[in-house]
Amino acid sequence: MQKKPWDIFIYKEKPQKEKFELLEIKEDDNNEHSDIEHSNIEHRSGKEAYIYSDIKANLKRIKEDFRIPQNADIIVRELKICGHIDAFLVFIDGLIDKKILNETLLNSLMSGTRGMDYEEADLIDALADNIINIGIVKKHNLFDKIENMITNGFCALFIDGYNKCLLLELVEYAKRSIEKPENEKTIRGSKESFIEDLPTNVSMLRRLFRNKNLIVEYMKIGAENNIGCAIIYVNGIINPEILKELKKRINKVKSESIIGSGMLEQRIEDNKWMIFPQMLNTERPDRAVSLLMEGKALIMVEGSPSVNAVPITFFNLYHTSEDNSLRWYYGSFISLIRLLGVFLAVFLPGFYIALVLYSQEMISSELLASIAGAREGVPFPTIVELTLMEVAFELIREASSRVPGTIGETLGIVGALILGQAAVQAGLVSPILIIIVAASGIASFVIPDYSLSSAVRITRFFFILMGYLAGFYGISIGMFVFFALMSIMKSFGVPFLAPIAPKLRTSPDIILVKPIDTMKYRPDELNAVKKRKKK
Repeated sequence: MQKKPWDIFIYKEKPQKEKFELLEIKEDDNNEHSDIEHSNIEHRSGKEAYIYSDIKANLKRIKEDFRIPQNADIIVRELKICGHIDAFLVFIDGLIDKKILNETLLNSLMSGTRGMDYEEADLIDALADNIINIGIVKKHNLFDKIENMITNGFCALFIDGYNKCLLLELVEYAKRSIEKPENEKTIRGSKESFIEDLPTNVSMLRRLFRNKNLIVEYMKIGAENNIGCAIIYVNGIINPEILKELKKRINKVKSESIIGSGMLEQRIEDNKWMIFPQMLNTERPDRAVSLLMEGKALIMVEGSPSVNAVPITFFNLYHTSEDNSLRWYYGSFISLIRLLGVFLAVFLPGFYIALVLYSQEMISSELLASIAGAREGVPFPTIVELTLMEVAFELIREASSRVPGTIGETLGIVGALILGQAAVQAGLVSPILIIIVAASGIASFVIPDYSLSSAVRITRFFFILMGYLAGFYGISIGMFVFFALMSIMKSFGVPFLAPIAPKLRTSPDIILVKPIDTMKYRPDELNAVKKRKKK
């Protein structure tokens, strides 16, 4: 595999032994203790790691660990198998399907075992193979693993005289239905978005990408909350070194709890001090599939209605999922409008203050007279006036996003109109400044990625300060600093400004969208296994 010079961060690092713990627990039937060597078991002080053969000891241990009856939603259902063998089920109320429990499982265990040879060599295997008609049945003998599976919605069956436990998948809980995307709205394309349920999100990807090479690896993150996480990629396309680096970073996360993909993103990104995002967040399954086809990996976290994609570049954040759904000249026009919006959102207020304070000779006499007349009677310097209006605009934007639905939209429109009109009539700000702030604020809404939009909004204040301190010279210095920082940024070893810095062979849609049949190669910066797309 050809290695790129900028991949030294990935390729030259010494490999470390992975402690990758999958949600799917495998067992060696020939040695019931074999998986102890491959599990990260946190032994409790003074407590046995393996389950007992005595059912009373197991019941006592379960009640102690789950603090029953203080813990009211942990249910223990005692029953008899084969007419007289003591057993009990443990599950969490609200995480299992009670209909299957009552009509299928209990009926099979209590009625289906009558007349069964209970002196068979291994009753556990006989039940799993012949009696219990549940889709997924696992066997385990470690208390920690069993209790962890119970908290994930499994039902545990303990039987007197056996030091193994059956784990039955009866997972069923309330979840939100699939709805339209809230933040990535499009005219054409799919109208469905991810939800907070991890299996549902994976199934949405499977439905759009029906290929055996689509790999989904489950794991647990968070030392205390043990939340589910999935790494999704296309085998045979993704660069194996990127996948290896991603797994290593996730395994290094030592946080007690991870609640949502945003927390995980902050713990595995390359540089925590960079203002620009280093992962792409999307709530659209169709865009997630297109990212997989480019050679990227997806990170899904239970409870998050979106996925993160790595590695990324600036141009991944710049484009939308709709660009390739439109004909190339429509997409190119919209992309150019978006580029103009990014430029205005970042530089317009800074250019205005630099022009008014330092370069008045560049303004025509008529426009200069108009600006001077508009500022007549304004009691504040230009920098104070501009800063106050920018802060007021951000306050209105934040307030409108925190209140419910239509009220928020009304608040944003009415608040901006009333404040702007009142400020001009009171002589606190000039009308042209209202236009400048409104234009830059509206332009920031054309940026499709929320994290990039937030970075642009903060950057705008930096260029306002540089324009105030040194005019266009200050803005030029600021541009040099920001482009230098963007040039050294990396996302999992991939340069943030690739394929421009460094210059690479790539698909032709960097800014302009070209006919779809001209996109013959995957992005070169990803160094995918299959570089050329199938015709």
